[in-house]
Amino acid sequence: MSAPPFDRRRTPINDRVAAAHLAAQAEGRTVTAGRLGQVTVPVTDLRRAPDGPRDRQLLLGATVQIFDQYAGWCFVQAAQDGYVGYVATTDVVGTPAEATHWVSAPASHAYTEADFKSPERMALSFGSQIRVEAQGARFAKTPWGYVPHAHLRPLDARTSDPVAVAEMFLGTPYLWGGNSRWGIDCSGLIQAACLACGIECPGDSDQQEAELGAPCEPGASYQRGDLLFWKGHVGIMADADRLLHANVFHMAVAFENIHAAITRIAAQGDGPVTAHKRLSTG
Repeated sequence: MSAPPFDRRRTPINDRVAAAHLAAQAEGRTVTAGRLGQVTVPVTDLRRAPDGPRDRQLLLGATVQIFDQYAGWCFVQAAQDGYVGYVATTDVVGTPAEATHWVSAPASHAYTEADFKSPERMALSFGSQIRVEAQGARFAKTPWGYVPHAHLRPLDARTSDPVAVAEMFLGTPYLWGGNSRWGIDCSGLIQAACLACGIECPGDSDQQEAELGAPCEPGASYQRGDLLFWKGHVGIMADADRLLHANVFHMAVAFENIHAAITRIAAQGDGPVTAHKRLSTG
């Protein structure tokens, strides 16, 4: 069977199945419309292949289209950005519960009772989506336990400042392909910041460079919220002088003087800035 001549990250086709809209390229694969699913663990790896390397991660409540289930793995496409990959079958359920709220704190917990002294049942990362079943004085009842009201926002309530969101991740450990408060990479940080502000955002830095924002003129001054791209890397400007990015040099989300960062990144062999783009948050 011939290899698919397209971007595997956004094309739901593998050696066994093809999504219905790709029927013309199926070449003997089973054609399927798939079915809805939902992530049921705090964070799960979205892998390139069964037992393969992590490409990205999906958080609790993320919806996916499941196209195939085989040998402990589901072949899925994430609703939030169209990213395609494999997740463990144990980490998804095929009957999604419609989310009503999202976790707007850097991290939170779901408790066994509506009491902060009760045992925690689950840790929740920023961006997780949950269904609130009942409201109490300080806690919301959810299928996963009781979550503090202060850590939740209604699903349609977005923020307006991507930099403020990214700053919430300061000190988060660097993790290749990471998308959570427990580990994040450069493009994961940008995606978290954008999605929280209602800005559609793909998962990888090359996709973000192609699709986010408007190009700035060469030599333009940096402004808060501007995106700077290198080959395989992205960061967001906190102000005219400081870049905020998840990076291997610090092994964390950190501020770095932009001129020092440009010099350092070039010196380590990763080349010059490839794009300076300005986000529109209106």
